[in-house]
Amino acid sequence: MEKSFEPRPIESKWYARWEQSGVFHPPGHGEPYCILLPPPNVTGTLHMGHAFQQTVMDMLIRYQRMRGLRTLWQVGTDHAGIATQKIVENQLAVESKTRHDLGREPFVERVWQWKEESGSTITNQMRRLGVAADWSRERFTMDEGLSAAVRKVFVEWYRAGLIYRGNRLVNWDPVLGTAVSDLEVNNVERDGHMWSIRYPVTGSDESLVVATTRPETMLGDVAVAVHPDDERYQHLIGKTLTLPLAGREIPVIADDYVDREFGTGCVKITPAHDFNDYAIGQRHKLAPIEIFTLDAKINANAPAKYQGMDRYDARKAVLADLEAVGLLVETKPHKLQVPVSQRSDAVIEPMLTDQWFVDLTSDKGRKAITEPALNAVRSSEIKFVPENWTTTYTQWLENIQDWCISRQLWWGHRIPAWYDEAGNIFVGEDEADARKHAAVEPAGALKQDEDVLDTWFSSALWPFSTLGWPFNGEVKNERGEVVANWEQDKIFLPSAVLVTGFDIIFFWVARMVMATVYFTGKVPFREVYINAIVRDAEGQKMSKSKGNTLDPLDLIDGIELEPLVEKSTKSLLIPQVREKVEKRIRKDYPHGIPAIGTDALRFTFAALASYSRTINFDIKRAEGYKAFCNKLWNAARFVLMNLPEGELPAPAGAPVTEAERWILTRLKHTLAEVEQHFVTYRFDLLAQALYEFVWNEYCDWFLELSKPALNGDDANAAASTRHTLLVVLETVLRALHPIIPFITEEIWQSVAPKLGIHAESILARSWPNAGETAADEAATAEIEWFKNVLSGIRRIRAEMNIAPGKVIPLLLADGDASDRARAVKFAAQISFLARVDAPQWIEPGADEPAAAAAVVGSLRVLIPLAGLIDLGAEKTRLGKEIAKIEGEIKKCENKLGNANFVANAPAEVVAQERQRITDWNTQLVALREQMRKLG
Repeated sequence: MEKSFEPRPIESKWYARWEQSGVFHPPGHGEPYCILLPPPNVTGTLHMGHAFQQTVMDMLIRYQRMRGLRTLWQVGTDHAGIATQKIVENQLAVESKTRHDLGREPFVERVWQWKEESGSTITNQMRRLGVAADWSRERFTMDEGLSAAVRKVFVEWYRAGLIYRGNRLVNWDPVLGTAVSDLEVNNVERDGHMWSIRYPVTGSDESLVVATTRPETMLGDVAVAVHPDDERYQHLIGKTLTLPLAGREIPVIADDYVDREFGTGCVKITPAHDFNDYAIGQRHKLAPIEIFTLDAKINANAPAKYQGMDRYDARKAVLADLEAVGLLVETKPHKLQVPVSQRSDAVIEPMLTDQWFVDLTSDKGRKAITEPALNAVRSSEIKFVPENWTTTYTQWLENIQDWCISRQLWWGHRIPAWYDEAGNIFVGEDEADARKHAAVEPAGALKQDEDVLDTWFSSALWPFSTLGWPFNGEVKNERGEVVANWEQDKIFLPSAVLVTGFDIIFFWVARMVMATVYFTGKVPFREVYINAIVRDAEGQKMSKSKGNTLDPLDLIDGIELEPLVEKSTKSLLIPQVREKVEKRIRKDYPHGIPAIGTDALRFTFAALASYSRTINFDIKRAEGYKAFCNKLWNAARFVLMNLPEGELPAPAGAPVTEAERWILTRLKHTLAEVEQHFVTYRFDLLAQALYEFVWNEYCDWFLELSKPALNGDDANAAASTRHTLLVVLETVLRALHPIIPFITEEIWQSVAPKLGIHAESILARSWPNAGETAADEAATAEIEWFKNVLSGIRRIRAEMNIAPGKVIPLLLADGDASDRARAVKFAAQISFLARVDAPQWIEPGADEPAAAAAVVGSLRVLIPLAGLIDLGAEKTRLGKEIAKIEGEIKKCENKLGNANFVANAPAEVVAQERQRITDWNTQLVALREQMRKLG
């Protein structure tokens, strides 16, 4: 092994070897265990959320593979309809072209070309993270096999009456020219205004005043609504108003939706451009009037003066005209939530357009699709972790709307529907199939629908389409390589666990359940682990405009300050924002970001992965886990340097020393704890258990406790200790491997041959079973006593600034028979490791010199003050120790004073708290007595 741990060369070496050796393919034995990668955008790059989520998945895959399961990590990328098309359209804009200049087929060709150039960026970055994915089975949502699945699902649902085409209100992006899903809309708080407008009652001096944040939409008003019990307006219900500027008469209607306490209690109703108004319009059978074109300009349904104006220019004109005729009552500032497209930053406009929908709400749709998806979770066939997300899932499905699946794009799965000259619809997997199943003879030539399917439609099929459905035999990619075979691979359905974020429970998780249950009769996964969202160290959402985003690769490789500033600000167009971000970067990272390596980053993610909704990523913590990797490396070097050449023969019989039996007992308990945390997805507790074992117990204690045996005269003890050092190291490397794969593989390659193990990779070794390690609780009690004595002496030396190499006297007082026996047993080790003279007992009643004290149970460990320690300093130290123990006692008393804790906590936990109080009180009495003796 090299003298120091250098992550970069180790990472590049081992990942290439793993992938080339085929170690990530499903082994041909064991119970199937599958994880589906949520397919990232094909044109995307790895961000902190990806890195966190993929670390969790990789830990599970490596752990289960080592347990002997037949693991498959199914990976691939999503064609990301809107995002990818937008990138290529932006490229064309630089050339002063639009997609319409190219035409549909050449444009789609250009997108495929871009996909080939940039599509492997994120998958190569995933390799840097160390993911144990089966890349030979990588899929793409637009590859031929998955496209065939999309067509089959669409056609079958259509022919079953579960897909229909209708004119409905949707979120419309006027810049991209397409409907978008709720997921692609951000509600952004902005400063706006609330305008109050007077609507005259027709043929009367009366009027109603309505308030609106979008006055231009009044040109499409079809009514004004009031609450049916609002006494102020009951006499006007059924009468008409004259719509200002348009001159149309519109009715006053009564509807419970209106909040009579808000504003004037009157609401303008524009069904064609507002979702709530649309529902009211349907209830009252009001015909909607569209006033916008698809690029958000005023259309021919509005007065001629406004036609052709952009919606915001029309707003100014409408307000000016209302003021001119005295109908603008009031203008006041107002904070409002504005729906903004994630993809284009355009303000979303609700629009009535012809779209394709999946029926999820009629009796037929609920029975066939929605109810089975609900029952899968209600019956616990699918479980959410943490469990509270079950409510989120069920509430959404219980209140679901029909799913708009069409998008007005060119990049994506083109809808397999054709129209004849009479407007009849013909659906099939191709035109021939559509004609074959036609109910009527087509009138003339057929023309295919221009729209493509929502990206989430193909993603909903991911659990089974990636496994080769609907084909019966082998499915090959464009290079002729077999990527799936449904007959063989359906053993991986349902997959074991889906690891995903809470923000796509509705858009992806629920829809996978709907499609998979309908088409395969199985649930797509048994458990859904909802991972937390990664935020910065202060808990702020990561955002480029804030300058608090982190590139995982910059953490792995490191980056100097100036390149970091340039990278963080190059896409920020507003000068003030650029300056603010640059200032923050220079403050937070004055020396850039130091390289921490992949393993340290992965350990950080594991240590943060609790059940919380968000986690705060602090780079300082990542640097701490880099130190952990260095500690493990140095410990391994120490062990190997203390071994003879060649293979180390296993000694006959049980481990000779109590220190060995203690570390093996601690290893057994740690492995059992880690296995339990894997089952419950508590990766934070799992990482903590392994960290404490490796850092505190193996490195800080066992390596130290091994030195007397390694340097002593007992050859059996030395040989046994060497073997135990090696066995525990090899075992803990296997336990750590799912979290930190690179360093464990590198060290293991040097350790394994010493034990006669000749596997190709640590991943080919079995997971360390806690049951195979013997426990010795008696030895553990002995060593814990010894550790406490040693810690007490070292604490006094450190706090009193006694030179580490100075040999000092040691006195023991009080205690019981077991303390005396242990003092004799460990006398040589205490002297060797604590740099003290052989311990001397102060008999009861004998004069006792002024001394600094540590307390172990009822035993007092004393370092005489004469010539070594300042009396005042020792009193101060004792005072702090007493205060600390009083605090611990108070914590225990508070717990035991809590009736809920005593009633609900396991009996052994309550008993443990009571024992802790007893132990603390014993120490407190001894420390107070020592303080008394010092005056």
